[in-house]
Amino acid sequence: MGGALLVVGDVVTDVVARHRGPLAPGTDTASAIRTLPGGAGANVACWAAHRGCADVRLLGRVGTDGAVWHERELRASGVRPHLVVDPEAATGTVICLVDTGDAAERTFLTDSGASLRLDPDDWSPSLLDGVARLHLSGYLFFSEPSRALVSVALESARARGVPVSVDPASAGFLTQLGVDRFLALAEGIDVLLPSRDEAYLLTGLPDPADAAAKLSRLVPLVVAKQGADGALIARGGSVESRIPAAPAAPRDTTGAGDAFTGAFLAALLAGAEAEEAAAEGCGAGALAVEKVGGRPPTVD
Repeated sequence: MGGALLVVGDVVTDVVARHRGPLAPGTDTASAIRTLPGGAGANVACWAAHRGCADVRLLGRVGTDGAVWHERELRASGVRPHLVVDPEAATGTVICLVDTGDAAERTFLTDSGASLRLDPDDWSPSLLDGVARLHLSGYLFFSEPSRALVSVALESARARGVPVSVDPASAGFLTQLGVDRFLALAEGIDVLLPSRDEAYLLTGLPDPADAAAKLSRLVPLVVAKQGADGALIARGGSVESRIPAAPAAPRDTTGAGDAFTGAFLAALLAGAEAEEAAAEGCGAGALAVEKVGGRPPTVD
């Protein structure tokens, strides 16, 4: 119980375009467009702070163009940022196309920019001082410099006995990287938090419970996020619990999985069991889909 949460991951600028109906090729599609702070790693950190974790830290990399704004936004959300300013690459940008229909489904156009240029030189073992849990955004696995950082961070965490969680983050990028490579890089982690699509890709099993069970033979605790169907808790090769989703009226599903992960980790740090923590995650996910963007409301 207690201690800090260190999140290592992506910090990006989200341009969220909410449109109704299909896009109209070759002409205009009316949309409501907002520019917001985002990034899976940053979102997780902000939601963990919002859900009661008193000491949340974030290691990320941004360009000179967005450094001041992103640091200010993270601090406003209760996160202690450790931002490396990249002198060459711009801050990552994601265009989020959100259908304003009932499902509020989103499609991402991603320019990772500086966010995936984190490398071992950006890491220091002192980042783990006072840290009770380390969380790695799955986006770190999708570039060579940040994969090298993952290896160094995992080694540091193991040396200190700090448990490590990973959210695979992107089914599209996971396909490009390769399942075997991802699982090899994630060897030794304590908690895996895949979405339904990511669990399917990692196992080849279409049934969510079967996929979660299989993954839990590789990772001690698997929390498989199922969107509107809640979450599955799997350990030791079997699903132990099914956590129902909280009711919600979706406006934008961007960051819902990040909200789940942040709230889940905050609850674990407060001493909750996995099932209770997953219920907290479902509650945060429901709040996230009812607002635009991937971040919680900022601290006053």
